[in-house]
Amino acid sequence: MHKKILKKHWLIIGIIILASILRLYKISDYMEFLGDQGRDVTIIKDFWQKGNLFFIGPQTSIGNMYLGPFFYYLIAPFLLLFNYNPVGPAIFVALLNIFTVYLIYYIGKKWFNLKVGIVSSFIFAISPVVIKYSNFIWNPNIMPLFSLLFIYFFFEAFRVKKYHYFLYASLAFVMVMNSHYLGLALLPPVGIYWIYEFYLFLKNKTKDKKLFLKYTILAFLIFFISLIPQILFDIKHQGQNTKALLDFFTYRETTVNIKPYKAIPKLFPLFQQINSRLVAGKNELVGSIASVLFIIALIYYVFINNRRSKINDLKSFFIIFFWYLSGLVALALYKQHIYDHYFAFLFPCVCLLFGYLISKFKYIGYLFLVIITIFSILENPFRYPPNHQLKTVSDISNLIIDNSDNQEFNFALLAKQNYDPPYRYLLGNKKAKIVNLPTNLANQLFVVCEPFQIDCNPINNPEWAVAAFGWAKIDQQWEIDGIKIFKLIHP
Repeated sequence: MHKKILKKHWLIIGIIILASILRLYKISDYMEFLGDQGRDVTIIKDFWQKGNLFFIGPQTSIGNMYLGPFFYYLIAPFLLLFNYNPVGPAIFVALLNIFTVYLIYYIGKKWFNLKVGIVSSFIFAISPVVIKYSNFIWNPNIMPLFSLLFIYFFFEAFRVKKYHYFLYASLAFVMVMNSHYLGLALLPPVGIYWIYEFYLFLKNKTKDKKLFLKYTILAFLIFFISLIPQILFDIKHQGQNTKALLDFFTYRETTVNIKPYKAIPKLFPLFQQINSRLVAGKNELVGSIASVLFIIALIYYVFINNRRSKINDLKSFFIIFFWYLSGLVALALYKQHIYDHYFAFLFPCVCLLFGYLISKFKYIGYLFLVIITIFSILENPFRYPPNHQLKTVSDISNLIIDNSDNQEFNFALLAKQNYDPPYRYLLGNKKAKIVNLPTNLANQLFVVCEPFQIDCNPINNPEWAVAAFGWAKIDQQWEIDGIKIFKLIHP
């Protein structure tokens, strides 16, 4: 029995094993553990130990907006299961990404054929950027899975006439919106297709119209219910989140354009950027070639060779293509720099589109697959030494505890691109006698300085946590992995 399963499914089993190794191997050494991760595990720990419910999630990088709280609820059990070790939720995020590999295979096979499923899942499994955003705690890292589930359940509802799938699609979209507000870019193709199908229902007066409307209303109700925690937060805080969201779209000097034609000049450069990052191992030349070949293949397939394709294949292809196009337009309207995690909602569709076109062009396609595989392997994260961020924070915490003489101490971090929750979290886990200014002024202050583009001078430093300690002198100092640690005492 097992031999038959292995023989029949050996390719996807091998891809999943490969994806698992690339995401789970030495995960505690490679995972990020910076300010955002420290903040998240601190909030979740507070939930388990003090019963404080989440009404909002992480704060967005632009504007004073907050996401919904369900990302925290999703990963909370794994922090408890691993006894508050941050590796636990990171493993869970990695497992979600590994499941996404299988889901891409499943949808590619179901909507197209086995080859598409295999090639698409393989591209996703080995993409260095996908791997990077798959093995640490961060809200955007769950977006590929839930974006794919949203698109799948919505359009599958029409394919198989099972409109209760709208409920699953709504739940998936809730998680998308709790991951990143750029998930709104998924709505245009979905909304346009829903209007088209609704028009057909009205025109043909089919018997499924009642089910269609019933589950549409229930899907909207599910989404509205998911907003209740944020609504309660806004009621308590004078509409803070709503005002921030409105400001984001109304004061557009540095945020977004609302005129679609403004996106046109940025579409191809952005198209190149995404393809370079996802399928070309971050190589811009290979990514540019891949983008040109993609367009040529698309033109040939749609306008010249489409008679040989099945109607269902064409329909599925255009669903995924307009998913990509809608995302490109949304990103092109955004005026800030586009970081890789901003297009996490496009990760699956890019892989599916390339997988489909590669399978269509056989020998040329598979030669291209070999090339992008080589460049992806060359940029594989394991080629670089692990960051040891969790271990470094843990070692620094141990050093502080060992040198605090079992007395209370204050803590401060000097850094340009990080903040202190990771240190405070591990110090708390290790039962350190850390107390907070201004209510508790200790006789010693430990200052951690990450000397990356910052002056490591804790004396008379304007950083509030240092300045609030008052007049001080350096009593001792150390260095761990290039990070300096100072012990300050009052003179």
